[in-house]
Amino acid sequence: MFGVIGVAPESGSIGTFAAARHGGNLDDNENRIGATIHLPVFQPGGMLAIGDMHASMGDGEISGTGVEIGGTATIKVDLIKGKSGGWPITESKDYWITHGTSVDSIDEALQNACEEAARLLVDEWGFRIEDAFVFLSVTSDLGIAQYCHPSPGSVIAKMRVPKLQATPGSFRI
Repeated sequence: MFGVIGVAPESGSIGTFAAARHGGNLDDNENRIGATIHLPVFQPGGMLAIGDMHASMGDGEISGTGVEIGGTATIKVDLIKGKSGGWPITESKDYWITHGTSVDSIDEALQNACEEAARLLVDEWGFRIEDAFVFLSVTSDLGIAQYCHPSPGSVIAKMRVPKLQATPGSFRI
């Protein structure tokens, strides 16, 4: 899996340790072979960066590291014009996973991941917001991708939503 995958942020510069709406150091073990990562684009050209390959990493990455390795990969990059999540979204064969981050608040990261999943249900599949949260409560898994405390800047939450008839993929084109 790749630990770092992101585009240029909305403004300014960032350190390589941070993750936010642009992606970045988005250590999530779901970002592995076969996954599609959807990123919002904030700058002309996107300025995609990918790296920090891991052979293995558990949910939470609590010590700040996985099994770091060197390697090569083949990736495909596409631009879906007019469609974007507010946060990075990972899509697998069976799930789509929304992300939320925070510099130092696990509550804020969890809330961001949940709100992004609900927003997608509303925007892409026509759910009412109340129904979206009920759907997420009964079908989806909320978890922690990274929580390297006491270090600030490393809280990443994820909401894994199963692909059912109501949610076949991340974006309708």
